[in-house]
Amino acid sequence: MIRGALTRLNRALAQFMLDTHVDQNGLTETWTPVLVRDEAMYGTGQLPKFEEDSYRTTNGWWLIPTSEVPLTNTVAGKILEPGTLPVRLTAHTQCFRSEAGSAGKDTSGMLRQHQFEKVEMVSITTPEESRAELDRMTTCAEGILEALDLPYRTVVLCTGDMGFGAQRTHDIEVWLPGQNAYREISSCSVCGDFQARRMNARYRPAAEEKPAYVHTLNGSGLAIGRTLIAVIENYQEDDGSITIPDVLRPYLGGHSRIAPDGQFA
Repeated sequence: MIRGALTRLNRALAQFMLDTHVDQNGLTETWTPVLVRDEAMYGTGQLPKFEEDSYRTTNGWWLIPTSEVPLTNTVAGKILEPGTLPVRLTAHTQCFRSEAGSAGKDTSGMLRQHQFEKVEMVSITTPEESRAELDRMTTCAEGILEALDLPYRTVVLCTGDMGFGAQRTHDIEVWLPGQNAYREISSCSVCGDFQARRMNARYRPAAEEKPAYVHTLNGSGLAIGRTLIAVIENYQEDDGSITIPDVLRPYLGGHSRIAPDGQFA
């Protein structure tokens, strides 16, 4: 739980991310539910493999682990007409993960939570363009960190570290001085037609041509709680105050600093 100025800083981060993705990166903001049915979780690969990592309600609905689930399922069962791709979506939602089997220091504190906020990016595109779309999505996520002037690095995951539905994954890791380490803040993946086949999501390359499966991509743009940690740790002064990054100040009434007592200075 956070209060006071940090709460407003958290909200400002979410709004800044959405505005950047919509106004500069050309994504369409979308409102999504946080409760979905079995078929939506199956379509994006959460079921059956990751059932233990998710929360299920007593009536059989699932709390979304990320808005990738409802965003990607917007094309489930559809045949998209020529000229409609790529579809690029973004959403800010609460996310829920049980983290079954997790252990260690990351299970306490703000870094790994059962309920957290994220701004998600999803792209639906053609097989020919999906690899370039992954690079574009990665650049969109990196741009948020660059605008916040936070140190980061981007790594390409080996096959053994990727999700079973991904063809290629780029992890973006932000520097956290408190841990003296880089930690993941975004993971951008191209899933090829894996999800499309599960959802029966297709497109028509040209009029009268036979439909083909789309390619889907997803990525964090970014995880808000981890971005908040990165801002606090990278911008904290010797007296305990926090300097607010320039790009966030318009969202915070022009305030430039949070005092050690948690209020705007």
